Amino acid sequence: MSAIRHPKDFWIGAIFVAFGLGAVFMRGDLEMGSGGRMGPAYFPVILGILLTLIGAAGIVRSFFRHGAPMEKLHLRPLAVVLLAVVLFGILMRGAGLVPAAAVLVLVSFYAHAKFNWKEGALLAVGLAGFCYLLFIKLLGLPIPALGPWFGF
Repeated sequence: MSAIRHPKDFWIGAIFVAFGLGAVFMRGDLEMGSGGRMGPAYFPVILGILLTLIGAAGIVRSFFRHGAPMEKLHLRPLAVVLLAVVLFGILMRGAGLVPAAAVLVLVSFYAHAKFNWKEGALLAVGLAGFCYLLFIKLLGLPIPALGPWFGF
């Protein structure tokens, strides 16, 4: 019998610790500052420390609390969502916000086990329109709705 009684708590805690420590150690040469005069690294580092502490608490808790065993890890949806985020980053500069958001939603929706093109397309159009209204019209961010690939 394993010492880990709640595998889900253990693994999510390990992921939190990894991301938290990543935020702490990947700050590069950014200045930390102080609580009264925060530098650019202050907020990410503090959040990284908090995330690491939460993850460590989850790992410790996994040894004392009983839970169900881990289910099968589904790699296809993880890979598809990661691909969607990478495509969004690539498309933002050349295609603009609206096409990039639509591709992000449509590709991410493809990760769903019951993917349907019609529903995915409707969701992509709706959320791309929402992103346009929110980020460009309401917040006034200097992001092109359609980028240079479309002649804008």
